[in-house]
Amino acid sequence: MAAGDRHLLLVNPSAGGGRVRELLPAAERALRARGIEFRRVFTEGIEHGCREARAAGEAGEVTIVMSGDGLIGQVGGVLAGTEARLGVIPGGRGNDLARVLGIPDDVDGAVEVLAAGRLREIDVGEVDGKRFLGVASCGFDSDANRIANEAKWVKGRLVYAYAALRALVGWRQAAFTLTLDGERREFRGYGVAVANNRAYGGGMFVAPDAELDDAVLDVVTLGEIGKLRFLTAILPKVFDGRHTEQPEIGVDRAAEVHIEADRPFAVYADGDPIADLPATVRVLPRALWMIVPA
Repeated sequence: MAAGDRHLLLVNPSAGGGRVRELLPAAERALRARGIEFRRVFTEGIEHGCREARAAGEAGEVTIVMSGDGLIGQVGGVLAGTEARLGVIPGGRGNDLARVLGIPDDVDGAVEVLAAGRLREIDVGEVDGKRFLGVASCGFDSDANRIANEAKWVKGRLVYAYAALRALVGWRQAAFTLTLDGERREFRGYGVAVANNRAYGGGMFVAPDAELDDAVLDVVTLGEIGKLRFLTAILPKVFDGRHTEQPEIGVDRAAEVHIEADRPFAVYADGDPIADLPATVRVLPRALWMIVPA
C-alpha cells in the first residue's frame, strides 16, 4: 500500500465467539510495528459497520475489517463500485474469503499482507439488491446456517459440521425452480448454492472451480439423495471439493440466477440471512478492490 495511507480498523468485538477481542491487541501492535496509521472503531452492528466503512471510503481511507465473513461481505458490498480499498484481518469462525484469497489466519501474517500486498479486483454478488462476497445458498443450507448461528457452545469451524448434522435430522426434500440466464430448470432435492467464492462454512469447498474474478457465478445443486448417502458421499467430500463428482450434484455457471421453491426458505450469504425466496442472484464483475498477498 502507498505510504501515508490512512486506515479505518473496523472491529466486530463479538466475531468468532470472542476470538477478535483476544486477537485485537496483537493486531494493533502488528499494525504499528509496520508503520500502518489507523483509527479503530468497534462496530455496533452490521449497519453501523457499513456506515463507517462507507464514510471511510469517501474520505479516502483504507478500510480494514477484523471480523468474520458476514461483516466483511457487507462492508465489501457497500464499497463495491467505488475506488475504496478493503483489507482483512480474519477474526471469525469460518474466514472463507481470506482462505481463498490466501490471507493468513494469523494476525502477523494478515497484517504483513496489508503492509506489502497488492490490489486485486474481485466480483461481488447481489441478492435482490443486497450484496455479498462469498456464497448465497438456500434449502438445506437455510436450516444449517440458522442452527450454526444459534449455536453458542460449539466453537470454531466445528460449528458448521454440527449444524449440518442437526439440520439433517429434520430435513424434508423440496422442489426448486431455477432460471439461469433465462434458461428455466426444475429439480427436487436439498437446495442450491450460488457461489462467487469457492468455499463457505469454514473450509467447505462447495464450488471448487469458482473464481472470484470471472464475472460469473457457479451454481451448485444437490438433488434427491438419501440421508445416509448424504452423510457418506456428500458431506465428507465437500471439504476438498470432491462432492461434485457425485451424480446427485449439478454444477452450472450463470451471471444471473432466479430461485423459487415449493416452500419458504431464507437465502443465507456469508453466513447471514440476506433475502427470502423467491430471489434473484446476480454478479457485479470486478466491483471491489481488495488487498491480497503479493
